[in-house]
Amino acid sequence: MTVVKKTSGAKAGASIVLLGTEKSALSNFTFNKQEKDFISQRLKGNDKKMAMISYPGKMVFVQLMSDKKQAYHRNEECRKAAHVVARYINDNQITEITVVDTQNDPLASLAFAEGLALSNYQFLKYKKDAKKEAHSLKMVYVSSAKVTDKDINNLQIVVDATCLARTLVNEPVSFLTAVQLSKEFEKLGKQAGFRVEVLNKSKIKSLKMGGLLSVNLGSIDPPTFSIMEYKPKNAKNKKPYVLVGKGVVYDTGGLSLKPTANSMDMMKCDMAGSAAVAGTMYAIAKAKLPVHVIGLVPATDNRPGGNAYVPGDVIEMMNGLQVEMLNADAEGRMILADALHYAKRYNPELVIDLATLTGAAAAAIGKYGIVAMGTADEKTKGQLKESGNTVYERLAEMPFWEEYGDLIKSQVADIKNVGGPHAGAITAGKFLEHFIAYPWIHLDIAGPAFITTNDPYKPYGGTGVGVRLLFDFFKNM
Repeated sequence: MTVVKKTSGAKAGASIVLLGTEKSALSNFTFNKQEKDFISQRLKGNDKKMAMISYPGKMVFVQLMSDKKQAYHRNEECRKAAHVVARYINDNQITEITVVDTQNDPLASLAFAEGLALSNYQFLKYKKDAKKEAHSLKMVYVSSAKVTDKDINNLQIVVDATCLARTLVNEPVSFLTAVQLSKEFEKLGKQAGFRVEVLNKSKIKSLKMGGLLSVNLGSIDPPTFSIMEYKPKNAKNKKPYVLVGKGVVYDTGGLSLKPTANSMDMMKCDMAGSAAVAGTMYAIAKAKLPVHVIGLVPATDNRPGGNAYVPGDVIEMMNGLQVEMLNADAEGRMILADALHYAKRYNPELVIDLATLTGAAAAAIGKYGIVAMGTADEKTKGQLKESGNTVYERLAEMPFWEEYGDLIKSQVADIKNVGGPHAGAITAGKFLEHFIAYPWIHLDIAGPAFITTNDPYKPYGGTGVGVRLLFDFFKNM
């Protein structure tokens, strides 16, 4: 992973990024007249607002700040600009670079460093020539008067946590079964300092987690239920915050086999919610935030084999509710429901679940944000939205009117697991609402969790969405 460090100034002969205005950048480096003229010319009419001069063994970039008024927009532009710089750095086999804040804007310089580090992520585990394909960039230094060691430490932690979550999502089910996913959580717990308990199939049966067990019926691999807990002595909250992540390690759609061409190609990503929860737990524990947080992950794959449950089956859930299963591809809500009910035993302050739950969410807002809904108060939702803006994992809150609940009423059971062709993301949320008894926010990350084309600072594959959002939320608390 890329290492980020604070420095008091760029080392002689090092590659640098001069971040600020044209005037501030040019005054912070010894350019000759010809170089200044070249830079000014390059910056005119350049939509990337970047000029570059290459010297033997190093590169110097002049990166103008965005003129967008809102700080979070400017910072996002810095992350995107960093992606372009990272490409040049790696193409030229440069190992380190210093971001020089020439305009006394620490948030912008941190965002730029974050963009460099996140852009540098690669998943090369299954590449024969991994060493040849590996990026050259190893170190990112930040030179900014107002950036503190704590800022850098938190940035390093959240970048590492996001990359760990990306790797979990990128792993194929040939490696990452439900059992292996739990083992990965245990590794992260040891590294970061949080407790992990894994419930096996017999324990899950004893708890009567009907949703998780029914989805697992078609698999030859057993399910797991992972409980992660970070409880520092100085925790400021008396009641814990609980994070619940969907852990479907692969989704065929079950007997409601996914019908569209290539629709299963990315379905190893259906556990991205669980990766976000684990990444967040890692970040919180590593940063030693004074907050008591519990993470719950029900995990299984969803296949049409064995004694797979069939449309029309009625499933008794952990809370005793009877659910008519009409679509085996609406499995995420079935396993989340048991986890949400399990969360009641903690009497939580707030529960946030994350799941690649519905194609409807992706259809509604694409990869550009997270669909949100729930019962938490407006202040809490506002704080989460603010964090979403800060890290640019923005929330689009959907209406949660009671009429949507009518769409999942069943003729033969208490409720059914699908609501019809309209408002699919919301009816999925309404299904989950039957299993809560506390303030709750549901985050449907189906759109941004996995991308099939490179995005600025988000390479192909798992994005680690949710980790930066939740870390900022708890950090600000």
